[in-house]
Amino acid sequence: MALEIEKLLDPIGWKLLHALQENARLSYSELGQRVGLTSPAVAERIRKMEDAGIISGYHAEINRAKLGFALTAFIRMQVHAGERYSRFATFAKDIPEVLECYRITGSDAMILKVMAASMEHLETLIERISVYGMLTTSLVLSASVTRRNITRMAQQAEES
Repeated sequence: MALEIEKLLDPIGWKLLHALQENARLSYSELGQRVGLTSPAVAERIRKMEDAGIISGYHAEINRAKLGFALTAFIRMQVHAGERYSRFATFAKDIPEVLECYRITGSDAMILKVMAASMEHLETLIERISVYGMLTTSLVLSASVTRRNITRMAQQAEES
């Protein structure tokens, strides 16, 4: 499988990935013009990247503030091991304000990225979550990097 992925990630494959990360709605024809392939060749390459798990989905980027969720916060959480962790992980999947939830190393067991409409909304969310462990909450003031495209340079830096 690694050899297949290497073959897919040749310079043209990386150009396709870059173009799709910039705009996943580009047609095969537009992608082909950018990378020097025909539409059918682009479609086949993309299908192979999807089959190999390199491309795992296509998503719309949503402006949460426009939907009324102006606050973003990170909640670090100390959770007791075992059943309590499992119960919280299941619980977190059912909380619509939880955008991301990761199990991490260090003194905290989990980190959550959450959205809220107001400070009161965030406070209510914190109260709901706090029954599962000790929390430390940080409000996002601004973001200097919100979504980074994965490039071949990142792979080459790792190989150095």
